[in-house]
Amino acid sequence: MAYPDVMAHPTIKARKRNSFWRGIKRNWGLISLALPGLIFVIVFQYFPMFGLVLAFKDFNFGKGIWGSDWVGLNNFKFFFTSDAALQVTRNTLLLNLSFIILTNLVSIAFALMLFELSRKAVKLYQTTLFFPYFLSWVVVSYVTYALLNPQLGVINHLFKQLGFAEINWYMESKYWPFILSLAFLWKNIGYSTLIFYTGLMGIDKSYYEAAAIDGASKWQQVRNISIPLLTPLITLISVLQIGKIFYSDFGMFYFLTADSGALYATTDVIDTYVYRALRVSGDIGMATAIGLYQSLVGFVLVLTVNFIVRKINKENAIF
Repeated sequence: MAYPDVMAHPTIKARKRNSFWRGIKRNWGLISLALPGLIFVIVFQYFPMFGLVLAFKDFNFGKGIWGSDWVGLNNFKFFFTSDAALQVTRNTLLLNLSFIILTNLVSIAFALMLFELSRKAVKLYQTTLFFPYFLSWVVVSYVTYALLNPQLGVINHLFKQLGFAEINWYMESKYWPFILSLAFLWKNIGYSTLIFYTGLMGIDKSYYEAAAIDGASKWQQVRNISIPLLTPLITLISVLQIGKIFYSDFGMFYFLTADSGALYATTDVIDTYVYRALRVSGDIGMATAIGLYQSLVGFVLVLTVNFIVRKINKENAIF
């Protein structure tokens, strides 16, 4: 016997529509606050997605986006068959992975230390740590050049005083993974520390009071209270960072290295490669194809990591 679909009844549908509009009217104040941000996201994040069609076209300014010739996967082929494809992909993955691991570990350690300080001391150290985050990579590149200049740099001058051989830093690629990691850590440590410190501030103080009454040391409180309760936040931050692992901080990789060709073996990433390709050939279709490739891989990585986290601990997964 077939049963009628109750939810398809016209009266039920009308009630649902009325309930929807009543909800909007009731929450109009909150909706109006969210509206500017929503419009910004739609205009600058969703509308440009129509331009992804350029990844499959030989873009011609005269013909426009829709009138340009369709070339299928040729733009992707240009990148994946180039000699630099494997190199820039490897550099992008390994360098960004080292940034994620190093920055998160040091930030968590700093947040735990700040959590034990007085509020006045925390303000001083937070300001000191956070200041580099606001500096432009252009400014940082000049400071770096003053330190690493082959003839007049502070580091080489110090090496000379100590009897060590001077190093032509901008011609030796093997040192730059460490230099870039330290520069990224120095610039982003304040921002990441603030996030984890805020997470620690949200932990109920009664846990620490009970642990102190039971005679737990500071290290035991960190290991059994702080880290476990901070794990969901650490997981969330890590998953979001892994989702953007194929995107690099262009300013750092371009300005800090002075775009030295001798360093490409360890510092050339997808973003700098695309920029140089655009500057030389002006191939917008190829650049769009690589951007789409980065987005798809990031999306797959987020789903994969979230799936793994969900298998380990369902509560720590994003969705």
